[in-house]
Amino acid sequence: MIELVQQLISKAGVSEEQAQGGAGLLFGLLKNKLSAQDFAQVTEAVPDVNDLIAAAPEGGGGGLKGMLGGIASSLGMSQLGDLASLANGFSKLGLNTEAMERFIPVVMSFVESKGGEGLGQIVGKVLKGG
Repeated sequence: MIELVQQLISKAGVSEEQAQGGAGLLFGLLKNKLSAQDFAQVTEAVPDVNDLIAAAPEGGGGGLKGMLGGIASSLGMSQLGDLASLANGFSKLGLNTEAMERFIPVVMSFVESKGGEGLGQIVGKVLKGG
């Protein structure tokens, strides 16, 4: 089991499957939002990224939350759409938005510890919307 998954299990209080899937959802968002060059830095720092993305639930944008995400995206509020899609994916893992909020600092801290402060800031802009 990879180090990040172990940290998520202990710090977010989730199962191994939930830790892998939730991390995969966050890394999937990073893959979609970052430039290829920036995401390559993430995969270099965290070699298991693609395995985690593969563990994420399929179709994170279905149902009402997905519809809200689509509406938000069409109005130019992509961050709200991303949040709705993530919330739906976490829901498929049996996790609520509070659990999602516990994942973000753990993932950000882990990426920063492996790839340095500069990469941590790049990731933080996407995951925290700043």
